[in-house]
Amino acid sequence: MQHVFAQSPLSLIAIAACLSVSWSGPLAAQNADVDAIEAVEVEAEMDLALQAAEAALQIAPVFDGHNDVPIQLRARFANQINDFDFSDTSDTGETHPQGRVMHTDIARLAAGHVGAQYWSVYVPVSLSEPEAVQMTMEQIDVMKRLIDRYPDALRYAETADDVEDAMADGRVASMLGMEGGHSIGSSLGVLRQMYALGARYMTITHSQNTPWADSATDKPEHGGLSDFGKDVIREMNRIGMLVDLSHVSEDAMMDALDVARAPVIFSHSGVRAINGHARNVPDSVLARLPENGGIVMVVALPGFLNEERRNWFAEREAEHARQDSLFQGQPDIVDAAMAEWDAANPEPATMISHMADHIDHIRDMIGVEFIGIGADFDGMPTGPVGFEDVGGYPQLFAELSRRGYSQVEMELIASRNALRVLREAERYAAQVSDMPPIESILAVED
Repeated sequence: MQHVFAQSPLSLIAIAACLSVSWSGPLAAQNADVDAIEAVEVEAEMDLALQAAEAALQIAPVFDGHNDVPIQLRARFANQINDFDFSDTSDTGETHPQGRVMHTDIARLAAGHVGAQYWSVYVPVSLSEPEAVQMTMEQIDVMKRLIDRYPDALRYAETADDVEDAMADGRVASMLGMEGGHSIGSSLGVLRQMYALGARYMTITHSQNTPWADSATDKPEHGGLSDFGKDVIREMNRIGMLVDLSHVSEDAMMDALDVARAPVIFSHSGVRAINGHARNVPDSVLARLPENGGIVMVVALPGFLNEERRNWFAEREAEHARQDSLFQGQPDIVDAAMAEWDAANPEPATMISHMADHIDHIRDMIGVEFIGIGADFDGMPTGPVGFEDVGGYPQLFAELSRRGYSQVEMELIASRNALRVLREAERYAAQVSDMPPIESILAVED
């Protein structure tokens, strides 16, 4: 703290000026002086916290676990990106039905001190497995093309060494992650080929079960992972692909931890002790993470962070269902009733402090070595107030600084933990490189 003060003489001068005021005036004036002092002190504290955050992120830029730009390219531009300007996407509101501007561009990545990013090649769970495989390959293609178009700002990466080299050159190391196990079509051969194409993690499920794994938000079918699902984990470990347990059921998390021999990740999750959403990580799973060496990359999606907001949404859904039941076939009446309900029940604000609460819980329970950040930008309507896009990471880390996190701890959270996990997965794959691929029985058509 003393070192940071040394960089902030103007803040100290302002405080000193306030402290030098005369205390001989009337009580009201004295109270005003106290208020002024307190305001300057708060501002100085904020400045110091932001400076501490900036210092940490200069040394260890953010390695974010999950960004959905690829699906935005498809939804907004049908993957036609030759004329798309990724240097500044602030004018993309007109390409979205609700007028939402994209959360990500090169300018804001720089402002946010993002040094590495897993770009999510998400595809909808509504697709059949063959369709999902094709679309995943198309999303890998479009993201690689986007990366190639900006060689001064982005660099394609497949290894931890690639990430560190890109960071050292001031470029955003760009890695690929698959969101949803349906993307491999229940085939270990497809899994291996997705790795060959550059996918370095796979989220085992998305919002629905796969034929071999249970999702957190679907009715359980397998009691966690099927036998084939456990082979998927083993083969991912063998080839060096990270196992991502965001979106999966608690039983599937436990099964994966039983099988895994390399660290797992949660690419974009909160903790259930703070917000009870099924997508979040329960303490029973957190308790096992140190033994595995994995990492929870804390999400920024308000519904997973703010318990009050989660309950508000449930109440709104219940009211909508009630209105639909009362006024069947009369959507105008339902819409008017919901507009009235919304006016009387505004959505609770979600702040950066809510996100920091999740980080605090993980640190307090298992240690700072198992925390990262996976915001989910461009995969959600907005992040918390003050952290609405990829330019906001310094504000998050300033909040951590105000909570007493040291520079070393902030560096670990920003990227050092994520790099460690990636290296350990690579190290395990190297150790078992002589192990033959797991072969699964193919379905034979009549």
